[in-house]
Amino acid sequence: MRPVLSIATLLRQLLLMLLFLATLSAQAQNFPNRPVRLVVTYPPGGSSDLMARIMGQKLSVYWNQPVVIESKPGAAGSIGMEFAARQPADGYTFVIGNLGPAGVNPLLTKVPYNMEKDFIAVSLTAVGPNILVVPAGSPYRNLSELLADARAKPATLTFGTSGPGSMSHLAGEMIMRQASVKMTSVPYKGGILAVNDLLAGHINLLVSDALPVSQHIKSGKLRPLAITSAKRSPMSPDIPTFAEAGLAGLVAENWWGVFLPAGTPKSVVDNYQAALSKVMVDPDLKERFAGLGVEAMASSQADFRAFLAAEAAKYSKLIADNNIKAE
Repeated sequence: MRPVLSIATLLRQLLLMLLFLATLSAQAQNFPNRPVRLVVTYPPGGSSDLMARIMGQKLSVYWNQPVVIESKPGAAGSIGMEFAARQPADGYTFVIGNLGPAGVNPLLTKVPYNMEKDFIAVSLTAVGPNILVVPAGSPYRNLSELLADARAKPATLTFGTSGPGSMSHLAGEMIMRQASVKMTSVPYKGGILAVNDLLAGHINLLVSDALPVSQHIKSGKLRPLAITSAKRSPMSPDIPTFAEAGLAGLVAENWWGVFLPAGTPKSVVDNYQAALSKVMVDPDLKERFAGLGVEAMASSQADFRAFLAAEAAKYSKLIADNNIKAE
């Protein structure tokens, strides 16, 4: 027979459970009382890493606790996202996810995490346009000239990408679809390698985020033809949008946001929301982000979820229409 627990034992167990829950609640209310870890899904030195370090400095001051940056690169950002998803849901580990591992990768291949089930989307923190660039010696002075040549010589022009499903690849596919032209994609293991080959004249064009190409635009080694933002970027006001250049509706921006492991207490999530609402509008942070070619911001959870849903719908259609596969 199964032993019958006495009323006293049941009361003791109930008391212990209540004490445990009270402790968890107190810890959440006092968050943070020790260092916080910020996971970056790309190697040091890139846009995500630099933004994380700037943001981490500001959060350290706001929280009066160190924010430790931990790089977990690999598999186009998926390794870092999986690592973050498996951490305790206590708020002491968060991750900066962006369009690749948090948006496109799950649409292209089976990843070891589920963005809806494994994460809480806290806030959008930055958006940044991509720039279509050609070498300074290129014959193309504007987008119309490039597209006219692409129509005259199908599949002859080459555009560099950071691999299948990367923003540079998807932007190239969007250009071809909307302009009804055919070009040949050339995949690289990283955006810097593509920029180097563009400078050397080995490829004809590249759609890149601002950071790797801005210095070459300023030095005159690369010529910008169009930018993928909905309106002209305050960081690059002289570069026309694709709509101005003749391809209405072509908007393809990189984005970054903060995610917490699913199950993180609401009070901790609210703490993050308040912290990000404060630090992401800090004038110094906004200026330093602008120097990286991105616009700093903060959003509500509801707005971030709606943004993610719209991005998923947009790129799901693009991937399906163009039969884009992960390699």
